[in-house]
Amino acid sequence: MAAKIPEETHECKHCSQFFNMLSAYQEHVKTHIGEKPYTCKYCDKCFTRLGNCKQHEQTHTGVKLFSCKHCKKSFNQLANCEKHERTHTGDRPYACNHCNKRFRTSSYCKQHERTHTGARPYECKHCRKTFTFFSTCKEHERIHTGEKPYTCKHCNKSFSSSSDCKQHERTHTGEKPYTCQYCNKSFNRSSNCRKHERTHTRVKPCTSCTCKYCNKGFSCPSDCKRHEVTHTGDKPYACKRCGKAFGRSSHCKRHERTHTGEKPYACKHCDKCFSNPSSCRRHERTHTPLKAYTCKYCNKAFGRPSDCKQHERTHTGEKPYACKHCDKCFSNPSS
Repeated sequence: MAAKIPEETHECKHCSQFFNMLSAYQEHVKTHIGEKPYTCKYCDKCFTRLGNCKQHEQTHTGVKLFSCKHCKKSFNQLANCEKHERTHTGDRPYACNHCNKRFRTSSYCKQHERTHTGARPYECKHCRKTFTFFSTCKEHERIHTGEKPYTCKHCNKSFSSSSDCKQHERTHTGEKPYTCQYCNKSFNRSSNCRKHERTHTRVKPCTSCTCKYCNKGFSCPSDCKRHEVTHTGDKPYACKRCGKAFGRSSHCKRHERTHTGEKPYACKHCDKCFSNPSSCRRHERTHTPLKAYTCKYCNKAFGRPSDCKQHERTHTGEKPYACKHCDKCFSNPSS
């Protein structure tokens, strides 16, 4: 029996997405126009969708009805619990229509597919800049408003995105929820875990965009743009205190801490604090002098991945750092 074709569909005029149900269409349009009719009864925070509002209210009540079958971690939404369980099982049921790369959630899959199509359906209300992801657009808008709605539970530091806040909180708790499926090594970021897993598989990441200067491939457009800055010398991020410019936002933030004296990264073994995470990790190895990174050519061990990579270039002869003024190349950036 043939599937019944809906008599009426609704097309979003902002991003051309189609909906079979009027209610779903109306909920979706609110994400573009910024309407937030649902208010939390505990803190007056507003939401576009009733379901999101109820989910937020559970952060006040502490109710978490769904527990992971593998580690007993609890969640206030079944979908979030199922998504988390896939970090244990490695299940990736959603495949990209363009490159067959697989994902743990349908939303991640849809977001990835936009790296192929170039769709940027979300527009900043302040400067009209467009974005591929709704969450990225909202984070960008906070640059204009200065809003930092997410607060660390341990030190009250505030962040403009929940992911940055969670990542920071792991510097306090030491939590590493992402586990390598080949050697059980754990990581505090999923991206670091995937990068590590490729040291086992030797599989290169899918490249959806290419540097226009050297044709190097990248799986993420933002990584590609960041790399292209090494060719152009563009420095779009300026220190608010002294005006010094940087090619990366993270480098600018790190520099600004030299003015503020802020040291948000704490050693897990002592009370010493650091202004950037790499210095903190380097220090922590003085407590546990483990050399976790091994050369794939001669098995020499190193305490830092950068030292290991630099050493491996003595085997490969690779010189990836080019002088901007002549054709000479170097094996490490300091040279």
